[in-house]
Parts: sequence; structure tokens; C-alpha cells
Amino acid sequence: MTKGYWIPVLHSHLPFVKHPEYEYFLEEHWLFEAIDECYVPLLNNMKRLVEEDIDFRLTVSVTPPLAEMFNDKLLMQKYLRHLDRMIELGCKEIERTKEASNQEHQLALFYKDRYEWIKEFFNGFLEGNLLNGYRHFASLGKLEIITCGATHGFLPILSLNEKAVEAQIQIAVESHKKNFGVAPNGIWLPECAYFDGLDKVLAKYDIKFFFGDSHTLVCANPTAQNGVFAPIYTPENIAVFARDPDSSKKVWSSKEGYPGDSNYRDFYRDLGYDLDLEYIKDFISPDGTRVFTGFKYHKVTGTTDNKEFYNPTVAYHKTKEHAKNFHYEREKQFENLNKHLDRTPMAVSPYDAELFGHWWFEGPDFLYHLFKEIDSHQSFKSITPMEYLQAEPTNQVTIPTPSSWGDKGYYDVWLNKENDWIYRHLHIMADKMQDLAEHYVDEKNPLKVRVLNQLLRELLLGQSSDWAFLITTETAIEYSTRRTKEHVHNFMKLSDSIDSIDLKFLEWLEQKNSIFQEIDYRIFAKGE
Repeated sequence: MTKGYWIPVLHSHLPFVKHPEYEYFLEEHWLFEAIDECYVPLLNNMKRLVEEDIDFRLTVSVTPPLAEMFNDKLLMQKYLRHLDRMIELGCKEIERTKEASNQEHQLALFYKDRYEWIKEFFNGFLEGNLLNGYRHFASLGKLEIITCGATHGFLPILSLNEKAVEAQIQIAVESHKKNFGVAPNGIWLPECAYFDGLDKVLAKYDIKFFFGDSHTLVCANPTAQNGVFAPIYTPENIAVFARDPDSSKKVWSSKEGYPGDSNYRDFYRDLGYDLDLEYIKDFISPDGTRVFTGFKYHKVTGTTDNKEFYNPTVAYHKTKEHAKNFHYEREKQFENLNKHLDRTPMAVSPYDAELFGHWWFEGPDFLYHLFKEIDSHQSFKSITPMEYLQAEPTNQVTIPTPSSWGDKGYYDVWLNKENDWIYRHLHIMADKMQDLAEHYVDEKNPLKVRVLNQLLRELLLGQSSDWAFLITTETAIEYSTRRTKEHVHNFMKLSDSIDSIDLKFLEWLEQKNSIFQEIDYRIFAKGE
């Protein structure tokens, strides 16, 4: 018998960023970097596992904004041009480093080869769309693909208007059906944020499970009898799986976890900052702003600014060691839990997908070796939440506590003195959207219908939790503030001119903020 069940979960998400007015736009490179360093390597390693007949299970959220960007022809054309630039930089680096140290020259070769195989994999196996990869592995039974809020809206704070929450869920479910051909079994609640009564909305759209942080169950009413090592059911019969702190920390913590190993690639040292401006100018922002290129020649080394050259081969072997260690620790954890639980224990390890490859460059290889360890030893199994519920259909019924996976565990990150100004506008817009949807519920004029649909797009994009988060973390304050204000402005201008439509303005917004082409504003009307 298996000692335990391990449920790895990767939350794949980026906010919808599209700027057709610019050939190069810095924030679009959030997507390009994630494809290069995270999504393609993960999919490639899944392909390796299948080819080697290694069994594995992985649960992955592909949020609607991310799927929309994968499907966007303009963004994918820009992505291919990005790859060509990186290959060009690789060629230039090979020439520059011919007379440099052998290590530096080998790294230049490494990156050029890497970007070439990424391009080949993207155009070949993926046929130009990453969703093809996710669909492929889901069809083999290796992936459980779940959804998220339509635009990753922070649902507890949006809940002043019930339709705002319901629209986030309904549109997400419809988007998932369009992209993957089936309804989602589960959902990654944006920021794992739960509030009392949310399970009623999830049940309406046949969502069977979601994830929470540890205290979602530990502080449930009554407390979950098995802690985080078994799910609970809400009164609406929705299963709740909670994060296991021990297994999670080993990966996400740069200080206590594997990513901080001195042999792994240093995230912050990059040629975009290291080399002379004249040399690197064609590969950074056209205005001369230095940015990451993805060419990083140094390893973590230590806590000082002194960094030694990175060795990919040594780092790759380190992922094997860390995979063995993670497997050993889970094995011991399950052995201990079996002494105290009346069922086979389970551990849920949820992470931002972008941790694997982007922040922790070697992360995808760690997962690859970990799945090989699990398959080889057979002491515990990697499974999906639905597989667990089929194996253990009887679970405690309790009421999960309001919570999130943010700092302090509740809502502080997304509602504080730095970003609280956002929500007054979002609440006014949601109420206005509902009024308009009810007033124009039978509208037949195709131009007015287009305006009303674009109004809903602007509201949804403004609701993205990313903007409040980035303001709090001081990561992209200017852009996040501007994006929020732009969507508020666009919404107000459109809503004030339904009877005197500015066609050029409407067409521009439809091109730029083109998310959810099939959207129907009537979902915001009562009874819809």
C-alpha cells in the first residue's frame, strides 16, 4: 500500500498585458520571460517523462488571462521576434567571449542553444500555442487543468456586488470550456482568497474543489480533524484542499529552501545590467532602460555581491540531489502521519508556476527528477485532487475560515493604505455595469452591444488583483496605477456615451483590451 498521496499544484498566471501601440513594451516581457523560463521548460520535461514512460500527476491552473495571451496572435508574433533577438544576442555573445574565460564562452553557447531549442519546441511540438501542450498532457491523464477567476479578481473585496463575483467565476468556467473542451473540476481562487458564502457561487458552476492556505482548514469551524492532511467539504459540498507548510517551504523559500543553493543560477545578475550600454542597447528597452535579457552568467555563490560563474551541469546534478531529499522527507512525513490518521495521508504543495524556471531557473529539472524518484520508489504517489476524492469520497464537513495565501494570511496585501483607493472605483463600476446590463438586457443594436461588452471587459481588467498586489510590493507601482486608472477612465467614457458612440475609441479598446471575445454583458443582469 502507498504511504501517502502528494498533490503538487502549479498556479500559472500573469495579468493580461497587450500594447499594440508599441513594437516593444516592457511589461509584455513578463509573458515572454515566463514562456522562456517556465512554461516551455515545464512542458518539455513533461514530454520527457512521457517518452521515458515515467508516471506522474500534476495539477496546473491556466488562468483565463494567461490563456487569452497564449491565443493572441499579435502577442505570439511579438514573442517570436523576442526569441529571434535572444538568438541574435547569443551569436553576438559567442563572438564577444571568444577571448574571454572558457566559462563565459561556454555560457554564451549554452544560452544561444537554449533559445534555439525553445523556438523549435514552440513552433514544433506546441505548434505556436502553449495551450496545445497543456491539452496534450491532460488528454494523457497526466495533468488536471483547473481554472481561476476570469481576471484574477480578489473576490472577497469584490463581493459587495454579488454579480461581480459571479461574473468572475462564470466567465472563467466558460473560458476554460472554450480552451480545453471540458468544464473545470477545480479552481484556484485568486490569491487563494476565500470568504463566507463563496462556495455557493462555486457550486452553481459545478466547481468541485478549490485550494486554501493552511489556516483555511486549521481555523475552520469546527477545526479540520485531520489538519491539512485531508480535505474537507463545505456545506455546499465543495472540497477544500489546504497547503502543507513543510513541503511548500522547501521549494519557495530562497533562504531555507533549495533555490538558495550556491550552485544555482543567480536571478539578479544579468547582461542587461552588466554590459556597456552601447553594446547591449539593441537587446534592452529602446529608450535605454536596462532590463533583464535572460542571459545570466553567474550563480548564487553566497550572500555577497561577489558572484562566480554559473555551471549548468553542476546545477543540473544538484536538482537530482534535491529531488532525492524532497522525496526522502515526504516519505518520512507520510510514515509519521500514518501513525496518527485514520486514512492515507495527503500533502498539498501549491506554488506559483513561475517559481519553477523564472525565479528558480533549475526548478523544472527538479520536478522532472522528483517525478522519476516517485515512480522509481513507489512509496507514495503523486495524484490529482479528483483522484484523491475518488479514493477518499468521505470527508469532514466544516466551514472554512476567510483567508488568503498572502502575507499575514488574510486580505492585507490587497487592501491597505497604499492601494485602498482602487476599490471605490471598482464597486461603482460594478454597480453601474449591473444597472446597464438590466437596462439594455434586450438591446438589439449591434454597436451598443459592442459598447456594453467592452464595458464589461474594462471592468474585469480593472478588477485584476495583480494591480493592488504590485502596488503593495512596490514592484511596478507606476504601471499598475496607470492600468487601474486607464480601465476606470475607459469604463466611464464608454458608459457616458452609449447614445453617442465614439467609434474610433471603441475600436481601439476592442483591439487593445481584447480579452474574452465571446463575452456577453447580459451575465451582469439579474436572473441571467
